[in-house]
Amino acid sequence: MWRVIIQCSAESWATHAKAFKAMAVQYPGESIASKKMKGDERRIMEYRLENVSDAEDFVAECMTLEGFLATFEAL
Repeated sequence: MWRVIIQCSAESWATHAKAFKAMAVQYPGESIASKKMKGDERRIMEYRLENVSDAEDFVAECMTLEGFLATFEAL
């Protein structure tokens, strides 16, 4: 199991939310957390994926969206 952690600013979310959501449904995983932070309104989202190559691909694709940062770690 792998956890993918994605962060973005409020501005990046406003610009790329639709593209991100379309991308996320393409991966066989489960959303385990989604937070909108108080103050700066940045977003932090976490997904659980079974396959490490899916996690790597998801991270790489998230990084193509301006203002999005993504990492993954073993669960």
